[in-house]
Amino acid sequence: MLDALFCRRSIVVIALALIVAAAHAADATSVLDTVKIEQLTGLKGSFFKEENVFKVSKPRSDVKIQVDKWSMPTFMGLTSWVAFTPAHNGQVMMMGDTVVFEDEVNPAMSAALNAGLEITALHNHFFFDQPKVYFMHISGVGSADQLATGVKKVYDKIAEIRAVHPTPAAAFPGMIASDNKITPAPLEALFGIKGQANNGMFKIVMGREAKMHGIVVSNQMGVNTWAVFAGSDNEAVVDGDFAILEDELQPILKVMRAEDVNIVAIHQHMTQEQPHYLFLHYWGKGKAVDLATAIKKVLSIQANLQK
Repeated sequence: MLDALFCRRSIVVIALALIVAAAHAADATSVLDTVKIEQLTGLKGSFFKEENVFKVSKPRSDVKIQVDKWSMPTFMGLTSWVAFTPAHNGQVMMMGDTVVFEDEVNPAMSAALNAGLEITALHNHFFFDQPKVYFMHISGVGSADQLATGVKKVYDKIAEIRAVHPTPAAAFPGMIASDNKITPAPLEALFGIKGQANNGMFKIVMGREAKMHGIVVSNQMGVNTWAVFAGSDNEAVVDGDFAILEDELQPILKVMRAEDVNIVAIHQHMTQEQPHYLFLHYWGKGKAVDLATAIKKVLSIQANLQK
């Protein structure tokens, strides 16, 4: 009798589990409004039934590109694309890769962040490319309308830049003094740590900690955040690298772009480390104290996220 009762209860539990699984599966394979996505992005797309993915693309044919002294067809990897697939609870997940030139990266990144999208990587795919080409990976989860509208804003910002300047720019706006004469004292006071001075330049370094292959690695092994200031106090440049955890990436990007600090790379330096670190490289121009204040804001945000 008990065995029979146990069997009936087991069957009920299994049946309920199958119903829940089927509901989730149905939710994850719901129909995408592909017509609406095309309307909102302004791009034609293709539906891939086997993966339930709708993908739109835009070849970067507006600027002629040479790689290794060879005229590069867009088919060889010079096409921006965005793919949409249903997620849970009626939402949609989006992933994409955006072909950008150096003067497009940061305005396009700001457009994406302001539209509620996420930036997940920024890097190159080629060597000896003229003009230099970068790839900005984007993602997001939300309504199809929100995501498609965000993508359109990114592409519109890129088109706006190229309409004003058909040839990609060769430098960031602003000046850098030719002689290095950074005054360390106000920067050390702002950061609250002792830095390194070298031939008129100033550097701060802050280590973080990870484990690789069971071994603790930190500052001197390259798990660190650093910033170097050069030029003069009034015409300075700062470049550096933030060692960040994945959950820190989007908040830090938003602060840096709000402070007009240029992002130049987002990638990894290690594999199999715990926790997993990303590294965010940046470049800023302006008054040394203003640049340091921007970096300090990022450090404060990062410290709050670690609590």
